[in-house]
Amino acid sequence: MGETARSLTPREQRAWWGFVRLHERLGGRLGRMLQAESGLSAADLAVLVRLTDAPQGRRRHLELARALEWEKSRTSHHIARMAGRGLVVREECPDDGRGAFVVITDAGRAAVEDAAPRHAEALRALFLDHVTPAELRVLTDVSERVLRRMDEEPSRPGGEGGPSARVR
Repeated sequence: MGETARSLTPREQRAWWGFVRLHERLGGRLGRMLQAESGLSAADLAVLVRLTDAPQGRRRHLELARALEWEKSRTSHHIARMAGRGLVVREECPDDGRGAFVVITDAGRAAVEDAAPRHAEALRALFLDHVTPAELRVLTDVSERVLRRMDEEPSRPGGEGGPSARVR
């Protein structure tokens, strides 16, 4: 606890804020394109992809929230909105009265299958077409290494294990 937080070097700041701006702008632009072309939000697509990747297109509500790194209430509200549009259904868990499953519907599958090719094309045009194969390998390696580390040491909000340095 008595350690002094290390400030970022100018090079680290430039890298970090470049990454943040890229993530924000790319995510924003892809999200607007997705919404305009398919009627799905980026959050809708994230849920539908997680469900299509799951056996039988279903996941426990809490497992889905963890996979998305969303709070339980955000997940509940978003799933309710998607259910209202017929993209998913909520099913009670027969083994656990407190638990529930989120299940993709045929309409949800059709929506993600329709959106995926256009989303991929936009991702190519905005990002992938502007990086070399070598840069893509480095990005993949760095991303996978950092994600592995995060999986090994999940953050604990307000407690130990979280970031100790203030990022300027």
